Amino acid sequence: MPRNDDKTSPYYIDNPARVRAIQAAMRDRGLAAYLGTRPRTLSWVLDAFCPWHSYLVIPAQGDPAVFTFLVDATRLADETWFPADWVRAYAPMGGQDPVSCIASFLAEELGLGGGKLGVETGISVYTPEGNLTKYEWDALEGALPGWELVNSHEIVDELQLIKDPGTVARFREASRIVDVGQAAARAALEKGGWKGMTETVIAGIAALAMRRAGSVSEWNFAGLNEISSGYRTGLGACTPPTTREFQAGEPLMLDFHSMFKLALGDHSHNYLIGPASARLRRHADNFVELVSTVLGAYRAGRTPSDMASIMVGRAEELGCADFVVPGCEHGIGLFGDEWRIGGRIEGPFPYWTDPDHEYAAGELLICAMQYAAPDEGVGFRYENPILLSGKGCEPLSKYPLAIEEIA
Repeated sequence: MPRNDDKTSPYYIDNPARVRAIQAAMRDRGLAAYLGTRPRTLSWVLDAFCPWHSYLVIPAQGDPAVFTFLVDATRLADETWFPADWVRAYAPMGGQDPVSCIASFLAEELGLGGGKLGVETGISVYTPEGNLTKYEWDALEGALPGWELVNSHEIVDELQLIKDPGTVARFREASRIVDVGQAAARAALEKGGWKGMTETVIAGIAALAMRRAGSVSEWNFAGLNEISSGYRTGLGACTPPTTREFQAGEPLMLDFHSMFKLALGDHSHNYLIGPASARLRRHADNFVELVSTVLGAYRAGRTPSDMASIMVGRAEELGCADFVVPGCEHGIGLFGDEWRIGGRIEGPFPYWTDPDHEYAAGELLICAMQYAAPDEGVGFRYENPILLSGKGCEPLSKYPLAIEEIA
C-alpha cells in the first residue's frame, strides 16, 4: 500500500507536486513522456532509496511508473509514496527486459503511439550518474518507432536546484548526525586513544555512532567514510580508509558521511597528532584561515568563479597558493546527486559546473576545499553542506572549525 506521509512532519515533502512540476515542464517542451534513469531523479521523485538501475517513465498526462530490478521491486514499493501498481519489476526474461517493459507501458497502458521522449544522458565525473547508455538509446529507438529521443535532464536539474523546507530539514538532521560521528571520533582519539588505532577503526567508530543517531548509510561511493593519516592526507580528495596506524607528529583527516531520508551529511575535520612541528602548525593555520575566508564570502548572487578567486587571492596573501586546489565547492542533493552545481550545462565545459552560475537563495551545495602539500606529507580537507541566502551562508554541520593538536 502507498506510504502515508505525515504533512505535519518537518521532513514532509509534497511528492505528487514534484511529478506535476515535471509534467508541466514536459508539456512546455513538447515531450509526450520522460524517462528518468539517474539516481538523482529517482531519489527526487520516488523519495525512496533506489540503488539498482531503474527506469522512471512519466507521461505528460497521467500516472507514472518505475521499472526496477526484480529482486528489489517489492522493497521499493513498500518504501516509496508511489501506489504499488506504479512500481514494476524487470527481469532477464522474454518480454520483461527493461526496453520491452518501457515500450509496452507507453503503447499499451498509456496509449501513446509516438512523440518526443525526454531522456537523461551526458557525461559526469561521478561514476554512478545513471545516464542513458548508447546501448539503451539504440535499443529504445529500435523498440519505439515513431518516437524521437531528446536529452532533457535539465528539467529535473532545474526543479531540484532550490531546496524546499522539508528537504532542508532533512539535510540539517543528516548534518547533526555527522557531528555525532565527529564527536565520537574525537572522544576515541583523546588521552592516547589514537595509539595503535588505524584508519579503518576510526571510520567504524564514527559509523556506529552515526547509525545509532539515525543514519541509514555512509552513502559515499569513494570509500564510505574517508580517512587519511600522515602522508596520505596530501594525496588528494579520495581517501578510502586503510589499515595504516596513526603516528605521532602527523596530520589526520576524518571525512564522515551520513544519510537521513535520502539527504546527505558530509563533514571533514582535521587534526594534528602531537607533537606537531612549527611548519605543520603553519600549514594548519593557513587552511583554517582559508576556510573562514571562503565561508564568510559565500552568498546568493556570487558565482563559482567569484569564490575561486576569493580563495586563491587569500591563499596568495598567506603564501600557500601552491597547496590549494583552485575550487571550493561541489553540488549536493538527495542521494545520487553530488557533483555539478546549477541546473543547466552552459559554460566552457559541457556537463561541468558553469563557472558563471549565479547562486540563488535556497540553493544548497557543499563547500569543499582541499589543501595538499604531498612533498611535505601533509594535507587538509574541509567539506560541509551550506545553505545560501542573500546575506551569506549557513554551514549545516556545526562542528567547530579548528585543527586541534591531540597530545
